[in-house]
Order: sequence, then structure tokens, then C-alpha cells
Amino acid sequence: MEMSCVIIDDEPLAVSLLESYVNKTPFLQLKGTYNSAVNALSQLNEQPVDLIYLDIQMPELNGLEFSRIIDNDARIIFTTAFGHYALDSYKVNALDYLLKPINYPDFLQSANKALQWYDLLHKQEGKNAELPVAKIEAESIFIKSEYKLIQVELRKILYIEGLKDYIKIYLEGEARPIISLMSMKTMEDLLPSSRFVRVHRSFIVQPEKIKVIDRNRIVFGKEYIPISDSYRQKFNDFLNERSLMPRM
Repeated sequence: MEMSCVIIDDEPLAVSLLESYVNKTPFLQLKGTYNSAVNALSQLNEQPVDLIYLDIQMPELNGLEFSRIIDNDARIIFTTAFGHYALDSYKVNALDYLLKPINYPDFLQSANKALQWYDLLHKQEGKNAELPVAKIEAESIFIKSEYKLIQVELRKILYIEGLKDYIKIYLEGEARPIISLMSMKTMEDLLPSSRFVRVHRSFIVQPEKIKVIDRNRIVFGKEYIPISDSYRQKFNDFLNERSLMPRM
């Protein structure tokens, strides 16, 4: 099973590079390239794809504007040479954000994230076919905090707390969390589902970092993370699959 994708970028060299990356990624199938968002709009509304690699800074219709009006369920991975667009990409719930010049490991990390979303979507639809997973796995993500992009190693994340339009990322060995203007849903999509699980509408945890669970609360030092009724079964299943502890 493959994910169909298109590339939208007004720079021919950027299109050529991304096309070469798509062609050597086994689970991606390129359906077309476009040199403007305007040219792509009507075509994609009639013949939707699973994934769009989308440049942000383009004439006539930029990538952010395009992402708000495209009428299909495709997920978007933004590609741009300008880091300050990262925050805007989160606001339109993009799947990922690649900063030019893009190397293949970063591209593949992002493609694997799309594959996880695609796999989950088909499982929800009752289609449990196995998908090929590339060997390079994500070990870090970039988070927009104030005016900086901060690389966060996944292995160091203890838990994430959601506060209205913001999130706090608590890291092992760090006294203060990283604060970012992002929704919990966006953060949940960024994280690999094999390593992180949501236990409450306001909390996502990394189970391998859990040392104590006390009366349906996860203990991180002096902090107690509640496990809500709506997420308890999913959390129990997650733990049982990894044989971390008996059912709660």
C-alpha cells in the first residue's frame, strides 16, 4: 500500500530534489508536480491525494493560503527556506515543516510521520493492511518557542501539558519546560504513536519514562498526571502491549 503525493513549488531545483526523494522512498507514489498553488488547486480538488509537499512563499497564492482553502483530506508538509513560517504552519495544522535546504534523512523522518498518520487512518476505517516502514526513525522534532526553533530529542520528553492555545514540554534533566504556541492535537500528530500516548485532554506522556503510577495518576517527581476515564482504556492497552505492568 502506498501514499499518493504531489509537490507544489515554484522553484524548479526544489521540485527536482523533492521528486528524487519521493522516488527513492518505497511507500510514496508521486502523482504530479506543480509550479504554482493556483495550478494545483482545481486539479487536487478533483483528484485528491494523501500528502502534499507544499512551498510556502509563492506568487499569486502562497502555501498557507492554499492550505486553508484546499477541499480535501490530504495532509500537508510545508517546505520553505524561511524558519519564521514554522509557527504559521502549526496554526493550519500541518503535518510537518521542512526547512530548506532539505536533506534526505529529514525528508524521510517527515515521510515516516505521514506514514504513521496514514496507517492510523486506515486502521480506523477497518483496513489493517501492513505498510512498509523505512529504517530511519525520528529521534527529534523542531518546536517553535518564542522566536526560535528548538530541536527537542524525543527520548528526553517526560510529558506534555496543554494550556488553551499553548503547550508545555517537560524534559528530563531540565528545570523549565519549553513553551510553544501549538494545540495538543498538533503536538500529538508530531509525536510517534509508538512512543507517546495521551492520558488526558491536557496531557501526553512517554510511557517508558514512567516509574510510578499511584491511584490512576502518573508520578513525575512532585507532579501527578491524571489519567482520565476517556483515555484510560487506551493507556492500559498501550501498557499491556509493551508488558510494562499489569492492567490497572
